[in-house]
This record gives sequence, structure tokens and C-alpha cells, in this order.
Amino acid sequence: MDNLVNRSENVNLSLITYVCFTFVGYFIIGLSLSVLPIFISKSLGFSLVIAGVVISLQYVSTFFLRAYSGKIIDGKGPKPAVLFSMLSFSLTGIFLIIAYYFKFSPFTSLSFLVVTRLLTGCAEGMIGASPINWAIMAVGEKHTAKIISYNGVACYGALAIGASLGIIIEQKFSLYGIGILSIILGITGFLFAKTKENKTNINKKEVQSFWKVLGKVAPFGVCLALGGLGFASISTFITLYYNYFHWNNGALCLSVFGGLFVAGRLVFSNVINNYGGIKVAIACLLVETIGLLIIAFATNSQMALVGAGVTGLGFSLIFPALGVVAIKSVSPSSQGSALAGYGLFIDLSLGVAGPLIGGVADIYGMNYIFPFSSAMVFVGLGLAFLLKRKSSKN
Repeated sequence: MDNLVNRSENVNLSLITYVCFTFVGYFIIGLSLSVLPIFISKSLGFSLVIAGVVISLQYVSTFFLRAYSGKIIDGKGPKPAVLFSMLSFSLTGIFLIIAYYFKFSPFTSLSFLVVTRLLTGCAEGMIGASPINWAIMAVGEKHTAKIISYNGVACYGALAIGASLGIIIEQKFSLYGIGILSIILGITGFLFAKTKENKTNINKKEVQSFWKVLGKVAPFGVCLALGGLGFASISTFITLYYNYFHWNNGALCLSVFGGLFVAGRLVFSNVINNYGGIKVAIACLLVETIGLLIIAFATNSQMALVGAGVTGLGFSLIFPALGVVAIKSVSPSSQGSALAGYGLFIDLSLGVAGPLIGGVADIYGMNYIFPFSSAMVFVGLGLAFLLKRKSSKN
């Protein structure tokens, strides 16, 4: 019994040493996530659509780097991808500092912010599936569900903590402080990754093309993308939403969302293995839809916080639930490409969400963004039902 406990503790500790790279990367992303939309719209004077487009540029470059990332992981191992991402995150801090320095010239500042967001996307594209694959290669495929769940805790927990801390840092040290911290964290992550042993795919001859793998995981990815719109509406626009209604502590919504997200991953970590990925995804998409509707009809900030928490709880297991099923649809030798291709759809979701939801806000009003996002998640719920029916027939 003691041996089993010790073995479990060793596995968990080993996983943490890999998913910590995810935490560092997404913490850096979170630092500027709740600050830049306000900086672009209030300080630089651009529209919400422009703010949404600039924020979403990150996900455009992430989208294009996913395929390259999967190829590197399956061919050379995940370590090179992690090293590249950490260096890229450090560069984002440099360009963020430059963008703030030129704030007296809105278009110049915006141009450097565009570079910052593109670099952030490159870094995210390389870090997205790398720690997961690195951990799978290190501790074994039987821990895949746990690895994806731990990685998600690191990802969204880091986003929530980073977003809240970013506002505090910006208030005390401006964007300079965020830029300097990003540089330091990126370099630290790079140096730690250098100390770890790389793992490579032993079945390289059996690796399928990325696009063939993408076709197999696409149905699950589309479902994920629709579910991701709920998260995107909160992460990108909740501070502006609070500002619109003259409520305080908009960033607290991100923290509550992240807190319940992490709690969902930890408390319900075994439900995917017990009930199956599709069933869990259906339940989660339903809960996420309810959470977004609570925000949509909230009459005060406290009610909106409840909605953010319910949304976070609902979104918590969507990625690993569908991800486990997606990975099983391809051969083990193509897992790097499968995870990279599957991750493309959350990038697509977050990339489209900025201009799409920003356009809804500009055309119909800020109070329409959460009814819209809840409707999109509900469509994802319908697709999950179709996937369940298809799997039952097979």
C-alpha cells in the first residue's frame, strides 16, 4: 500500500516538473490579458473591435505554430519546443515595454503591441502541447487524462492569477513592470528546461501527416472551440463588461473563474475515466451554458461572480474530456500532432472570439455579449450529443 502511495506521489511530482512550463507561459499571457484591452481602448483611444483584433492576433500566430510544434514534438521531442517558447515569452516583455514607451503615439504603440501579441502567440503555439507530451513520454500513456487535467490547472490557474496580478502591477509599475516580469520569468523557464532530459518518439516511422491527424480530431476540436467561446468572452471582455455597468473588481471574475476551474479539475479528476470523455463533455457544456446565462442576466457584480464561477466549473473538464477521446482516434506515434491539432481549435475559438464578440458589443451593445456566447456554447452542447450518438452506433 505504501509503495502505491509513494509511486502515485512520485508520478504527481514528476508531472508538476513538466506542467510548470505551462504555468510560466500562461502566467505571462495572463499578466497583460486584463490590462491591454483597457490600455488600447482607453489610453490609446481605439475601438473595442480594434482592441479585440489586437488581443486575438495572439491566437492567429498560435494557430499557425501548432502544426510546426506537433512536427517538432513527434520528430525531435518536446524539449526544443519548450525552449523556443520560453525565449519567445521573454521577447514579448521587451516589446511590451517598447509599446508603453511610445504611448504618446497611439499607432506606433499599437504596432509594437501587434508584434507583442504575435510573439505571444508563437510562444503559446510551442508550449501548448509540449509539456503534455513530455510528461506522457516520461510517466506513460496510462496517465494521459491526469496529465491533461494537471496541465489545464496550470494553464487556467496561471491565467487567472496572472490577470489579477497584472492589474496590480500595472497600477503600481505601469506596463514596464509587466514587461520586466515577463522577461525574468521567460528566462527562468528557459534555464530550467535546459536542465531536463529530452524525450523522443520511438515510433517515428509510423507518424502520420499532421493534416491527416487533424481530420481525425476535428469533430472533437469543433466542439471544444464552441465551448471555448465562453471562456474567451470572460477572459477578454469581463473587465470592460464590469466597466460598462460601473461595477468594481472585474478582474475578480477571472480569479473566480480560474478558482472554480482548478477546483473542477482537482475534485472531478477521475470522472473522465469512470464515465467516458463524451458524457463528461456534455455535462460540462451544459453547466458552462448555465454559467454564462447567469452573467447575461446578472443585475449586480456579485451575481456575475457566481456566473463566472459556474462557467469556470463547466469549462474545467471540456478540454481533457474531449482530448482523451481525440488522442484515442490516432496511433500513439502521432500523439504530438493529435494534441497540437486538437489544440488548434481552442486557438481558433479564442482568435475569432475577440473581433466576433467585440463586433457584437459595438453593434448591439455590451450587454449582448454573454447571451451570444452562451448560445454558441449551447450549439457545442448539441454537437457533443451528436458525437455521443455516433460513438454509440459504432
